[in-house]
Amino acid sequence: MADTRWQRERSESDSRAYIARFAELEAEGADLHGEARTVDAILPRAARVLDAGCGTGRLGAELARRGHRVTAVDLDPVLVAEARKNPDLTVREADLATLDLGERFDAVVAAGNVLIFVARGTERDVVRRIADHLEPGGVFVTGFATDYEYSVDEFDADLAVAGLELEQRFATWDLRPWRDGAGWAVTVARKPAR
Repeated sequence: MADTRWQRERSESDSRAYIARFAELEAEGADLHGEARTVDAILPRAARVLDAGCGTGRLGAELARRGHRVTAVDLDPVLVAEARKNPDLTVREADLATLDLGERFDAVVAAGNVLIFVARGTERDVVRRIADHLEPGGVFVTGFATDYEYSVDEFDADLAVAGLELEQRFATWDLRPWRDGAGWAVTVARKPAR
């Protein structure tokens, strides 16, 4: 399998710098939980959540703090080791394009540009694997920058192929209205109930 864009563009030291950057932001009092607030508002209480492309586990840890049961997955071993420091997360090292955890979730979250860092050409596979991990009626929430190779139109086509229905799209995690040309796309899609 081809390396992901993250693997091609980031070294182990880059991953360590990523961890340090978020630790510094937290120490400075930056708001690091906007994504979690948005996702939490969408979810039923005590939801089973898959944090796909979890990075340091920051989002999953906050969702767990809010009462959700979170399984976190990432391919980067440095970030997986960092995420495993949080006892409230079940953390797995895996490639999203071939993910098979053998369980389903009420929600899958892929925040922080996850979809634009997978290997080019595997986006549809990733969206399908995410859909396969959702319970009927489950929700997929993702956000990514729109200035990379993977377009919103391509994403929408991949959602449709995976059997997911677009429910909402916003231009930011604080739910500003979507508009063409927005620099960020936050999408809520749902797996139809049976």
